[in-house]
Amino acid sequence: MKTHISPAIRLTLVMLVLLAVIYPLLVAGIARFAPGGGKGETVLVNGKVVGYQLIGQQFTEDRYFNSRPSAVDYNAAGSAGSNKGPSNPDYLKTVQARIDTFLVHNPEVQKAAIPAELVTASGSGLDPDLSPAAAKIQLARIAKVRGISVEKLNQLVDSQTEGPLLGLFGPAKVNVLRLNVGLDELRTRGL
Repeated sequence: MKTHISPAIRLTLVMLVLLAVIYPLLVAGIARFAPGGGKGETVLVNGKVVGYQLIGQQFTEDRYFNSRPSAVDYNAAGSAGSNKGPSNPDYLKTVQARIDTFLVHNPEVQKAAIPAELVTASGSGLDPDLSPAAAKIQLARIAKVRGISVEKLNQLVDSQTEGPLLGLFGPAKVNVLRLNVGLDELRTRGL
């Protein structure tokens, strides 16, 4: 029995040091070379952190581009989807309520034209991006509230649009936080 316990204890101690000390230090060291130094990619405005580029935030004011809905109220500590299927009555009521709210704030938009991503939450509940179409469908509302031409807002969306990765993988996308920061910068420049 002594021949089995001693190697088991030594193996446990080696694995404890390897997995609880060395591996986390290695990962933290590699993270230092990532954008943001392993602390996340912050978005700064006038030297103040206004959010994180890779974590969705809620924007509900009519003067801003709305974000994708979140099943976790944009709480990054608990990312999750709603876990409700497309035939679940509660899910359908939630989506219908989001459609109704969107139409109240965007009366010029037809129900059939609303991109699904504006009324359904992402799998993580923290998606920071929208498709260019989902951003552009909000232009009339924002132009009216801010007194900026639709053409100028369209140019802003186009300038903030990121193409697919390597031109091949994934869809084009627009980061909503960066888009709204750009929107506020238009106002401060008097455009």
